[in-house]
Amino acid sequence: MFKIKLLILLLINLTIISCTQTPMPAISNNLSMAYISGEYDGLLLKNFLTNNLKSLNIYNQNSQYEVQSKINHKKKIYITNIDNTSDRENITTTLKVKIVDKNKKCTIFNNNFVASQFYIYVSGDQFISNQAAVKKIKKDNTEAVVKKFVNKLNQIEFQCNA
Repeated sequence: MFKIKLLILLLINLTIISCTQTPMPAISNNLSMAYISGEYDGLLLKNFLTNNLKSLNIYNQNSQYEVQSKINHKKKIYITNIDNTSDRENITTTLKVKIVDKNKKCTIFNNNFVASQFYIYVSGDQFISNQAAVKKIKKDNTEAVVKKFVNKLNQIEFQCNA
């Protein structure tokens, strides 16, 4: 009886897993990457973008379509309650992405992607926990906005905008 129950549960799990995996439609055009400024944040963005494009097999540095991107992180402090016991800092990440056809010298795609997170911070700049939280949130936000961009890629028509 126990083995039958286990087999039924296994069958149900396999059915659920097979229903949830939908392959991403193939993108026929390859993309190249332009230079990304911004020190560590720019390097992180370039690594995430390059890895995602390579995993989709659409990265080619010699492509006529070039991805130009810029990332920006903004901090904003806000207090959530009346007695001021928990100060929080919100970090909003904005990714500006532009896909340009280098041969025709026109813009194909231009959009902004935003991700936001907050953390409870300790007063003072000397605490390592604040710096570690900011670094991790920036990394997570960068990964989130890159995923939003990559998910949007299959909806892009590679034709010049008028």
